Amino acid sequence: MNKVIVPTSGGIDSTVLLHHAAKSGDFDEVHAISFNYGQRHDKELDCACETAFKLKVNYRVIALDFFKYITTSSLTNPDIDVAKTRDVLGDAQTVNYVPFRNQMMLSICCAYAESVGANTVYHGAAQVDTQAGYWDGSNEFMAAINSLTSLNRKHRIKIEAPLIELSKKEIIKWGLELDVPFSHTWTCYEGKEKACGECTACSSRLQGFIDAGVEDPIEYSREIPWSNLIIKTSKHNDGCGYDD
Repeated sequence: MNKVIVPTSGGIDSTVLLHHAAKSGDFDEVHAISFNYGQRHDKELDCACETAFKLKVNYRVIALDFFKYITTSSLTNPDIDVAKTRDVLGDAQTVNYVPFRNQMMLSICCAYAESVGANTVYHGAAQVDTQAGYWDGSNEFMAAINSLTSLNRKHRIKIEAPLIELSKKEIIKWGLELDVPFSHTWTCYEGKEKACGECTACSSRLQGFIDAGVEDPIEYSREIPWSNLIIKTSKHNDGCGYDD
């Protein structure tokens, strides 16, 4: 049987990838894994669980709450303010980065893959996120970690990143083709009822929807002038410039 492991956070990228894995027909079994690493809120885990349930895939949550004791990140330490995009432009790495989180998660996914007989792990990495300091979403990282897994003499596991060359706009458009309910995804780093619209994750998400020409269905704590933003972006993308 052809099986795949898909780590899912409940965000846009991993949710689109999970829908693809479940609907493509490429796999006989899809196993989704989420991680509770002591993040500020569990809203993203609720979204991940709901998606896995609706897609009828195997799902489990792994506790990694020790991260809050060993890392200095705004995502695991409530005493550190979440970085807003306007404050960190040009920073190589922001306080929103959780050191070696993805490496730890992918190692667990590989352990699980070997246990259930899966040869593929899907990683929702996108090269565009390296601009925000997430170096573990790069092509170089993918090559390095696959070099490590290839050393397994008995059970070869390949970590694939189908989204890695796509922009947020392209990922969202692919999600729309897959009928992904983006209203049941969560991206904001703040642990509040509505998305802040200002943290680095929200900024990337908002720009992706604006570029895709569609309104983000989740609620934001500040008003987003979608009609103006989408109209202006559409004119620009269609080459319909303003009169000189």
